[in-house]
Amino acid sequence: MDRAGYGLIETLRVRDGRIPFLERHLARLGGSLGELGLPKPSQDVAALVRPFAGTGDAVLRVEVRDGRASVTVRELPQLGPPAVITASEPHQPYPHKTTERDCFTDAGQEADVAEADDALLLTPEGWVAEGTAWTVFWWEGDTLCTPALDLGILPGVGRARVLEVANRAEQGRYRKPALAGKGLFLTNAVRGIVAIASLDGAPVPADPRTAELAQRFWPTG
Repeated sequence: MDRAGYGLIETLRVRDGRIPFLERHLARLGGSLGELGLPKPSQDVAALVRPFAGTGDAVLRVEVRDGRASVTVRELPQLGPPAVITASEPHQPYPHKTTERDCFTDAGQEADVAEADDALLLTPEGWVAEGTAWTVFWWEGDTLCTPALDLGILPGVGRARVLEVANRAEQGRYRKPALAGKGLFLTNAVRGIVAIASLDGAPVPADPRTAELAQRFWPTG
């Protein structure tokens, strides 16, 4: 495969003047560079992003391409509960956070046309996969559930944090009907934990356990 111009992305949250999961982002970036055989950046990525700490709340996008790293800054997005649709665009394996994101871009455009906030993708076989930039979780009785990594979803920093603070969760293969009537939430390292308001127009029931997890998501030290 021609890797010219092919890049990796890390999207970091600046929160209360800190970058909470910086070391985790750097570890994932380094691992992906090694697995994909891409050149390491000539700059120290940690040194590039640390000056942005102390700026309050913001989002940093680090892009590593052809051995160079760049950082851009944007405002924090809306964090209210989103209305989500199921995209017709099939999910494509995305085990590394690369710049090749066509399926997510197309799914996001579907959401815009449907006047929704975001979209959830299914694999070509119909398994629940992930959102355009987030992992989905839901409550099944006393059990927290989420799609398994072997579906080709991104090993998200936010996903790993939820598994850490929840202590345990069932990771598997689920059809979309498994989500009906469940307390759904999304997570990533920018948004934290955000309850989903509706899926395909059906209201999602609130679950107090989601709010409790959200309170524990961000490190305090």
